[in-house]
Amino acid sequence: MAHHHQPPSVNRNRARTMRKDATLAENMLWQAIRGSKLEGFKFRRQVPLYNFILDFVCFQAKLIIEVDGSQHAENELDERRDAFLRKNGFQILRFWNDEIERSLDFVCLSILAQLQRGEAADPSPEKSMT
Repeated sequence: MAHHHQPPSVNRNRARTMRKDATLAENMLWQAIRGSKLEGFKFRRQVPLYNFILDFVCFQAKLIIEVDGSQHAENELDERRDAFLRKNGFQILRFWNDEIERSLDFVCLSILAQLQRGEAADPSPEKSMT
């Protein structure tokens, strides 16, 4: 892809496996956001980027969504990863597995609000002509 370098093949293979072995929360969220269901924003899942695998990403809005289990609580590696990705222009939203399972509508509204904030800050040419 033109917008990022080719990830190591081990990451591509791992991402493929992660798509097949998604958690309940990841599957629930994917069903809610796939196919440009959130106001036309296209998301991809388990995407290798740099040396990371992103749970969900909308390259158009430079928004990453991470779905976390308890192993991510106060995780220093996650903090360094997020800082690196932010430095490269991405916004990151993190949700707990149980948060998605209990309140999927709230999670989707939170994602949509972030997408709309980003769009207002940096309207794409085709959106500003409408």
